[in-house]
Amino acid sequence: MQNNILVKILILSVLMTLLSFSCNSSQKAASLSEGEMKLPKEKTTKEKAIPMQDGMAKAYFASGCFWCVEAVYESVKGVQESISGYSGGHTQNPTYEASNTGKTGHAEAVEIIYDPEVVSFSSLVDVYFGSQDPTQVNGQGPDHGSQYRSIIFYQNEEEKKIIEEKKAALAKQLNAEIAAEVMKFEKFWVGEDYHQNYERRHPNHPYIQKVSIPRLNRFKQKFPELLKDESAGH
Repeated sequence: MQNNILVKILILSVLMTLLSFSCNSSQKAASLSEGEMKLPKEKTTKEKAIPMQDGMAKAYFASGCFWCVEAVYESVKGVQESISGYSGGHTQNPTYEASNTGKTGHAEAVEIIYDPEVVSFSSLVDVYFGSQDPTQVNGQGPDHGSQYRSIIFYQNEEEKKIIEEKKAALAKQLNAEIAAEVMKFEKFWVGEDYHQNYERRHPNHPYIQKVSIPRLNRFKQKFPELLKDESAGH
């Protein structure tokens, strides 16, 4: 009888120990959970423009044939370089031939490397709207198709606001719908070497003579104050 009582006491003691351990484990888990809840929530990373390099920033635009757009921006004071390429689509490593089918989603675009101390992003948007037919859908001049559509790419909310405000003001001024898409920048694919500085290297090409140079000259007449000194007479 006494042995049975001792066994029962021993079993009860073991059960109490196990229960205590289980409760402590639960409390530990609850404590961890409570601690996690008290941790500050991770802050949402703000959209940022591509980091500046050597004091230069980058901006991206699509507005018809990139030969024309490249020449326009390279005439602007504060622009160090204008590079022809592709952006706004869904395929990797687009080529001129593939882009021309209209099936890649990409538009002929330019990467503008500029000094924000000399020319602002806001002024670059003015250049954009002031050097095209802002109401033409899916093209500029004789170039038609989604690969020639107008797109202004933004890298952060500040740029997006600037674009949308200028687009709305222009729509009101012209009493017309503005064709340019406003798109978040994702990736710029540099075009083939033979497309770079095409207007400068091939001034006698029929397209350059009939389309690019007249478009460039119309821009220069409209914005003489934005021109580089060395290109004013180009």
